[in-house]
Amino acid sequence: MRRLFQIISLIIFFVIIQNKSFAGSENYPVGARSAGMANSTVMTYDVWSVFHNQAGLAFIKNIYAGSYFENRFNISELGVKSFAFVLPTKTGNFGASVTHFGYSKYNESKFGLAYARMLGEKFSVGLQFDYLNTFVGEEYGNKGTVVFELGLMAEPIKNLIIGAHVYNPTRSKFAAYQDERIPTIFRLGLGYKFSDKVLLTIETDKELDYKPTYKTGVEYHFLKNFYLRTGISANPNQNFFGMGYVFKRFSFDIAFSTHEVLPMTSHFSINYKFN
Repeated sequence: MRRLFQIISLIIFFVIIQNKSFAGSENYPVGARSAGMANSTVMTYDVWSVFHNQAGLAFIKNIYAGSYFENRFNISELGVKSFAFVLPTKTGNFGASVTHFGYSKYNESKFGLAYARMLGEKFSVGLQFDYLNTFVGEEYGNKGTVVFELGLMAEPIKNLIIGAHVYNPTRSKFAAYQDERIPTIFRLGLGYKFSDKVLLTIETDKELDYKPTYKTGVEYHFLKNFYLRTGISANPNQNFFGMGYVFKRFSFDIAFSTHEVLPMTSHFSINYKFN
């Protein structure tokens, strides 16, 4: 019975994908911290900025590495696995990332190389080139293409941070059949630190040809090494919550997100800060 339910959920998921015409390559949000805040994180910065807004990499002072796993709808075939790495230098900060979604019969991979730097004390810019590969069964094989991402981040006044990001602005083509293209996604948001303990974020995402998604998230640093997070989104309507713990150079994050129809999704990430 459980396996039957998983198969039905899998079919529903792929129906959703087809209806949204993702052209075989979705830009998956990554990082359990972000997931705990409804992925309203275009204006925050950490090692996972290689996925949310590359401009955030410019604010990072240490070498970081992170790994992430998402158990989507509690179905192993829909798992998302990611790795991120950030290297600060005197001429700017570099980032690398890898993401894999799916299983042996259908999977998507994304490989990214990013560069970010500060333009003054309060403004940063980031650029990333991605190679996307989709594998569909043995009959169709692999299909790959290249896209790029561009991000901006600014702090016009103290404690207020604005972030903007565009994914695939050139509308790269995925396949000639039916003129399938990689989705173009715009993100704009702002975050405000009410104190050292409370961060509020608000964001809107807009994919061409679809209605925008609205998100808001809160992060509460309630103890020295503990964080609590929550968030909501509209279109689709989802609830998010999570927590984080910092132990020496490690940070551990876990989050959960709901769906209107399908089971809950769990998110896990571990980051390590080098000297």
